[in-house]
Amino acid sequence: MEVFYQSPATFVLIAANVIASMIAFSNPRFMEQNLFHVGPILQGREWHRIVTSGFLHGGFFHLLINMYVLYGFGRLLEHPNVLGTGGFLIVYGAALLGGSFWSLLENRRKPDYRALGASGATSGIILSVCLFAPFATLILFVIPMPAVVFGVVFIVLSAVLAQRENKVIGHEAHLGGALAGLIATMLVRPDALSIFSEQVAARLGGG
Repeated sequence: MEVFYQSPATFVLIAANVIASMIAFSNPRFMEQNLFHVGPILQGREWHRIVTSGFLHGGFFHLLINMYVLYGFGRLLEHPNVLGTGGFLIVYGAALLGGSFWSLLENRRKPDYRALGASGATSGIILSVCLFAPFATLILFVIPMPAVVFGVVFIVLSAVLAQRENKVIGHEAHLGGALAGLIATMLVRPDALSIFSEQVAARLGGG
């Protein structure tokens, strides 16, 4: 229980994702009414989809990956010395909304476009962690690299891949979530950029 009390928001968000996804797995109507679908959002004004789609997943593996990321990075950000519970929730929420709105902007002329998943929000918390621990080792496509390099590569790759046609991964949501997460982190912790800069300067200076 001590672990829960140290990171309550992380565990509540994991539970919400798991419960909503499990319901959707066995209830196609629930899934259809809550996933990200451009046509109903813009034409039917079903704005709830912008949020609810961030708690649904396409399968158990999709859910597992996002919850693994949320568990690992969420607990780091929710620590009182980093963002705290309130700050973490603000960053997570901003990343979720940022990913959805960016995806809506990119696909506004594609009424049939559909998407789902927490990866917009989890992209934001990964990039947020990069500000506080730029030289922590993260892995991208089985390649280990410093978090600061990971962040740059992730944003560039997401921006490039979002322009591809017939994509099966919502890279635009990753990009929007990552950028929103970074901005929200700097609003919640105005010294975050200084923390990042000092660590980079110390590493480059051999300190």
